[in-house]
Amino acid sequence: MLLQEGLQVGFVPLRWLDLVDVAITAVLVYQGYRLIRGTIAVQVAVALLGLYAVNEVVRAVGLTTLSTIFGAVGDVFVLAVLILFAPEIRQALFLLGRNPIVRRLVTQPPRQKITDEVIGAIQEMSRDRVGSLIAFARSTGLRNYIESGTQIHADVERDLLTAIFFPNSPLHDGAVIVQGQKVEAARCILPVSDARSLDPHLGLRHRAAVGLTERTDAFVIVTSEETGKISVAENGRLDVGLSLAEVENRLLDAFSPDRREAAPGGTPEEAPPPPADATT
Repeated sequence: MLLQEGLQVGFVPLRWLDLVDVAITAVLVYQGYRLIRGTIAVQVAVALLGLYAVNEVVRAVGLTTLSTIFGAVGDVFVLAVLILFAPEIRQALFLLGRNPIVRRLVTQPPRQKITDEVIGAIQEMSRDRVGSLIAFARSTGLRNYIESGTQIHADVERDLLTAIFFPNSPLHDGAVIVQGQKVEAARCILPVSDARSLDPHLGLRHRAAVGLTERTDAFVIVTSEETGKISVAENGRLDVGLSLAEVENRLLDAFSPDRREAAPGGTPEEAPPPPADATT
């Protein structure tokens, strides 16, 4: 086999498989460093590496008592790493879930009827300046956020969405989460983004939309109760002031990676940068 063959570096035989192994390891280490760079996890990683180095020195010297202590610590080392690096591990899994290949394998496109019902509701709420926040689950499950709200598990219908976000409705204050073919819950609590790149005038709805897409691969649509403008949040980015055609194309594209429908009268345009409008 080609991978089993190799070359001779001095007196050390080097297989092509070894080169592939080193290259993959280097990429994983680099990506891990990029993930924790600028966080407290860097200091934790350095401390753990220091303890590992001390442990190796103790074992080499033959200090029995210290070796026993480090051996006891080593038994729970993997568990400690999982606990200490839980946020970074979770972020890595979210990034993996956003990968187009993974998304293609686990994501099912919404039915056209669901898209039509959602766009109809968005059009009505935008026209009447009703604030709304609708999150669509993709490959990352949103169970924790669904459980924070009121369970509904109903079909996605225009009248249901507009009724939920009607200002006097007890369910209007929060997010609606659509998972699969159902409206799973309303009045859900979403994480709020603290990204400094966002317009400081943006309200909690828009920041919650961005916050959810920073932590998951959800697709979120927002309507502003002050301006009626429609926004879309995806992959930690917020695009404000989109047309209904653009929102529909973005929604279809989010669940059908191979589908690129042009808006009526032209092709989908690049999303414009967020304008400085205040929303709630």
